[in-house]
Parts: sequence; structure tokens; C-alpha cells
Amino acid sequence: MLTRRTAVSLLAAGLSLAVLSLPAAAQGADRLKVVATFSILGDMVRHVGGERVEVATLVGPNGDAHVYSPSPADGRRLTEAKIVFTNGLKFEGWIDRLVKSSGTKAVKVEAAGGITPLKGEDNDHGPGHGHDHGGPDPHAWQSIGNAKIYVANIRDALIAADPAGKGAYEANAAAYLAQLDALEAEIRSLVAGIPAERRRIITSHDAFRYFEHAYGIDFVSPQGVSTESEASARDVAKIIQQIKREKIGAVFVENVSDARLMERIAKETGAKIGSQVYSDALSAPDGPAGTYIDMMRHNIRAFSAALSS
Repeated sequence: MLTRRTAVSLLAAGLSLAVLSLPAAAQGADRLKVVATFSILGDMVRHVGGERVEVATLVGPNGDAHVYSPSPADGRRLTEAKIVFTNGLKFEGWIDRLVKSSGTKAVKVEAAGGITPLKGEDNDHGPGHGHDHGGPDPHAWQSIGNAKIYVANIRDALIAADPAGKGAYEANAAAYLAQLDALEAEIRSLVAGIPAERRRIITSHDAFRYFEHAYGIDFVSPQGVSTESEASARDVAKIIQQIKREKIGAVFVENVSDARLMERIAKETGAKIGSQVYSDALSAPDGPAGTYIDMMRHNIRAFSAALSS
């Protein structure tokens, strides 16, 4: 039989355990709910937000945000969110309609805000292919310098929505920026090891122009800046002639693109198809590009391996 003192002690211990378990539960319930439109951006938000933020990503790994069709569940995610992070630069042509139809009160933040956009090139596809000729190229994250601007914009938006987390967000952002500095040093080192005359690559759609501008590898593509665009027969013929004329040795297919066109180009030119690369979406978490940093590292190593040999 329990004495009164023992019973009181056990009750106190039970209460103590209950109190100790509350912060974790409360923390989970109180986390700032945010939405990111696609996987690369979602990964950045998670790095800066850390444990204080619950991130829902609309277009997941290996998903193509150019042609995405939002679901009713996406609208519900927006209504629960305090912030909706978008890329901007007309990347998500569907997001404004989704925001309006959801009735969300969330703050909409363009992560690419403040970046000087490159202009999309006119690839002579004709009208109606789902991208703006001469409009902004939205793939700004392909430059690490631009990614740092994304991180700063994410940090500032999280602080504005959750001032109590200012110290955590600043510390997380600083640690992430240090990782990006190390990544950029690796990219520049690998590019420097590629002979200048070999720094030419064929990719399946025009998503690497910021990478080209920042790091000095020339990218040629049969498609425009959107995967909705279609390469005309003339485009393909011109690229086949260019590959043969300039002896471009490798073509790369992205995870969001149809491989058949690139396989045809490789067959007709003798160029080899390099490792799959990632432009607009991460791989699955256990894949080679499960995070933004992993994606950029995987891509430059694939380019370097193909162009240096």
C-alpha cells in the first residue's frame, strides 16, 4: 500500500514529466506556418527557419513548377500559412490565381526580389509556348550570389512575421551563407580546371543562364526558359549543326525534362549524354540533389567530369 508521502511524490514526478513534455508539443503547435512554391525554395526556407518554422512545399521533388496545376489541398495550405514564399520573375504563372482563390491572408514574399534578372532569349519558337520572349529568366538560384539574396529575403520575412525568433533566424542564415560561400569556392575551382575551349554544354531547357553568367560555362538549349516551350525543327537542326561544328562533347538532360529530344540530338551528333542534372527541382531526399547545396554540387561535378575528360 502506498503511503501518502509516496503517493504525493509519484504525483509530483508525473506532473514534472508532463511539464517537461509540454515545450516540445507547444513548440510544434506554435511553429510559424509558411508555404514555399517549389522544392529548391522550400529547402532554403527550412535552412533559415530551422525549428521555428513549418514549411509546406507545393511543387515537390522532381516536380516541374512551370506546368504545375494547383490542387484544392494547396489552397488550404495557403489559408493556414503566415507567409507564402515564391520565386517571382514569372516562374510560377499559377501562384497569383491560387493566392486569390484561396483567400489567404498570408504575406506573399518574392525570394528573388532585388535580383537583377537576366532576359530570356528569343529562341524563334513562335507565339503561344507559355514563356515570354525577352522577359525575365526566372532561374536566378543557379547563381550562388543570387541564392544569398534569396536567403537574406527569407530571413527578413521570417523576422518580420516572428520577431521573437530574430536571433535564431539570423544565426541560421549566417551559417547557411557560410556553406554557400564554401560551395561557390568549390564551383569556381572545378570550372577553373576545365579547359576554356571545352566549357560548352547542351542542356534540355534554358535554365542555366545565371550559372553561365556567374561561372563562365556556355550553355546551349533547344528549349526556352520554360519547359512548356517546344523546340522547333529549325532549332534542333541548328543545335545539331552547332554541336558538330564546335565539337561539343556532352549533352545533359534535366530531371524535369523529356529525355527523348536530347537522346535524338546525342544520336545524331555522337555527343555523349552526361549524368542527369537538376535545374528547377531537387531530387528525392535520398537522391543526389536532395538539397539546394547538394544540387549545385552534383551539377558542377557532372559538368566537370564530362568536360574535363
